[in-house]
Amino acid sequence: MSWLQIRISHSLPGYDVRTDLGGPLKLAMTARNCPVCGSSESRVYAPEDFDPDSWDSFAFASRKAPEYMHYRLVECGRCDLVYANPAPDAGHLEDAYREAAYDSGEEAACAARTYAGFLPAIISKLRRTGAALDIGAGDGAFLEQLLAAGFSDPMGVEPSTLPIESAKPEIRARIRQGLFSAAHFARNSLSLVTCFQTIEHVFSPGEMFRQIHLLLEDGGAIFLVCHNRRAWSAKALGLKSPIFDIEHLQLFSPDSLRFGLEASGFTDVSIHAVKNRYPLRYWTRLLPFPTGVKAKILQVLATTSLGARQISLPAGNIAAIAYKGPTG
Repeated sequence: MSWLQIRISHSLPGYDVRTDLGGPLKLAMTARNCPVCGSSESRVYAPEDFDPDSWDSFAFASRKAPEYMHYRLVECGRCDLVYANPAPDAGHLEDAYREAAYDSGEEAACAARTYAGFLPAIISKLRRTGAALDIGAGDGAFLEQLLAAGFSDPMGVEPSTLPIESAKPEIRARIRQGLFSAAHFARNSLSLVTCFQTIEHVFSPGEMFRQIHLLLEDGGAIFLVCHNRRAWSAKALGLKSPIFDIEHLQLFSPDSLRFGLEASGFTDVSIHAVKNRYPLRYWTRLLPFPTGVKAKILQVLATTSLGARQISLPAGNIAAIAYKGPTG
């Protein structure tokens, strides 16, 4: 059992808490303005509600069961973003993600097939299907889709060790471990950059948009998928929606996503609703049932074919597609 130390700057409260994360981990909290538009105009959206003492190795894992914890959240009065303020800084988050557990290979493959459905329309506007980069690549499921779609050199970046180790050997060689950094790639070299359910985890998403714009060749595209805080499901469930999570440093709406992309120089921005397709047992994990009730339902689903049945639902995700300059 190790210690997780959270150091809060700017005279904010501090914590020393116990967790079963592998190895010592330190998180430093930092106050910030809106990470998309830079505005300091905000109102409190939800007070801090988390217990680091209960974090385990899945706290920073993808597609985990909801924990219903979140940092102090504020709503930007300029671009409509909801974001954590204060928030853990990027360097300390890298340690957390590196050691995260992973057990979502099946769901990753399902998501990759869903997102691949957008590729034909994107490719029709690209000048070529050259190099592509998937940020938050996980086990490389979408890299396989990019190869199948004809991209000459798909690459990925992924901070967590276990998803990379779960990748197929030929795909694993295409994944760089670590957080995304534009310094690792040449300017004007990429035909496509994708980023799925990852932009919520980034300390400075506006800066990431600007870096991606520099890396794309003229006519290249960015393709994002993220949670929509304005979706009906988020409104219905409120703070019991799984989008309110300790991993999420910000939550976008169609307005804030469009604002960030256009402010970074992207053109022809389009926003689309996403209908995800997952096994029923995965959808059930996300529902805000009492723990005991959910455990019994999941036990039944695990022992019958019903749990594996795949169901498509509009679960409140949105896709954004935008281009650098004129398209081909």
